Amino acid sequence: MTANEALERLLPSYIRYYDVFRENVEPPFAAEARFHSHGETYVLVKSARISEADSHEYVYFAVEQELTAARLDELDAAAWERGLSYVKPHSAHRNSDVTLIILADHIDPAVMAAVKKRKHYQSYRYGLQGWSNFRLVALETSSGTLACNRQGQDLKKLFRNISNQR
Repeated sequence: MTANEALERLLPSYIRYYDVFRENVEPPFAAEARFHSHGETYVLVKSARISEADSHEYVYFAVEQELTAARLDELDAAAWERGLSYVKPHSAHRNSDVTLIILADHIDPAVMAAVKKRKHYQSYRYGLQGWSNFRLVALETSSGTLACNRQGQDLKKLFRNISNQR
């Protein structure tokens, strides 16, 4: 399976809940997905609101022939910067997470180890107006090898399903 084929298998799993963009996506990304959720808690009637919370996630998909350490740095910085540019902290903001998914035909083992150590975190007004976490997943499509950072652990099952559909 090539990296482009993996992207074609992966995007349908995001289309149901996310707004997925494939055209007019600025390089270095092949696709982008956005998720927005607004929740409210109220008593008896909606005018008696107790609390509300907004959650957002911005997912960036990168397709590479070979992932090097320098390219990982570029993709990491671009995704984090672009994702944070959408964040508008306010009293009802809970979280705005940024996810970077890298699909590459070949990834150096040292780069796979570096993927596991990547992390970014940003809180807004000491967490009172929410926070942002960074998830990173890298899939070597030629071997099916997967690496992710601590925040990206929950995406492992999805990627195992994608790589097992050969």
